[in-house]
Amino acid sequence: MSETPTVHPETAQLMERILYEVKRVVVGQDRFLERVMIATLAQGHLLVEGVPGLAKTLTVKTLAEALRGQFKRIQFTPDLVPADLIGTRIYNQKSGDFSTSLGPVFTNLLLADEINRAPAKVQSALLEVMQERQVTIAGQSHPVPRPFLVMATQNPIETEGTYPLPEAQVDRFMMKVVVDYPSDEEEYVIVERMIGPKVQAHAVATMEQIADLQQQCRQVYVDPSLLHYAVRLVSATRYPERHDLADLKPMITFGASPRATIALTEGARALALLRGRGYVLPEDMSDLVPDVLRHRLVLSYEALSQGLSSDAVIGRIMARVPAPSKPLEHEKLAA
Repeated sequence: MSETPTVHPETAQLMERILYEVKRVVVGQDRFLERVMIATLAQGHLLVEGVPGLAKTLTVKTLAEALRGQFKRIQFTPDLVPADLIGTRIYNQKSGDFSTSLGPVFTNLLLADEINRAPAKVQSALLEVMQERQVTIAGQSHPVPRPFLVMATQNPIETEGTYPLPEAQVDRFMMKVVVDYPSDEEEYVIVERMIGPKVQAHAVATMEQIADLQQQCRQVYVDPSLLHYAVRLVSATRYPERHDLADLKPMITFGASPRATIALTEGARALALLRGRGYVLPEDMSDLVPDVLRHRLVLSYEALSQGLSSDAVIGRIMARVPAPSKPLEHEKLAA
């Protein structure tokens, strides 16, 4: 590495235009929108938890319009079957042949609304699509369009008629984002926009440009000390006693998998790119730790009985595992 990595001005301008167009329609939810952009650039998937009416669907739909991408929404219900997602083979009586009818997963941005309302067989149908980005129907593989992002929502206030997500599927999501209510000022602007003329987002980018941004994201420099930081954070969820957190050992049944370390690194790269840098800083990684880890921790009954949440456990781990303090390589080069 001979020079400090920088982001090309055209790249920064493109991302600013995309965010501006979405913000013309969506009020507030800056953090949620940032996470959606991070998942898009890092080629990950989002699990979103929030009460109804917080512009989750509107955000993804508006982003698809700004990117000239395909957007599809699936409302998960208890009577859904896997063929409703991935497609099926249809027999043509006139020709005597079978034809393949592709399901709604063949899109760029897929919103799986209330994913925990469908049974496990349907939820697992998303596994191959999310991991392999392809669907197998009657022994034949069909790749989904690129780029491809799955954003699944679940309602935290209703448990009747819901099915818990399998741990294997939860681990496929790069981040779990908790969406909160807007502030009073933001809600005033929301109502003002809804009762006024409809604002339409303009297409300012193409999916080919997003694919190029994804490749640029892979070139963002990550210092080895930050990789060690990510490894230590994830290791502390599995073996807390090795990090002077022995009191947390009875609270955690299962820690995070290596996917968490990968997601933390790739997410930090995307966040650095969004912030106009070609290198990752410690704050890029630490900002994403709760979103990357909260759905990967399986807390024990003892922790739940004490009212301990995953975020509280993560907070204690972050307080004990320090971010790199020595000068990073790019900082030395810049100096």
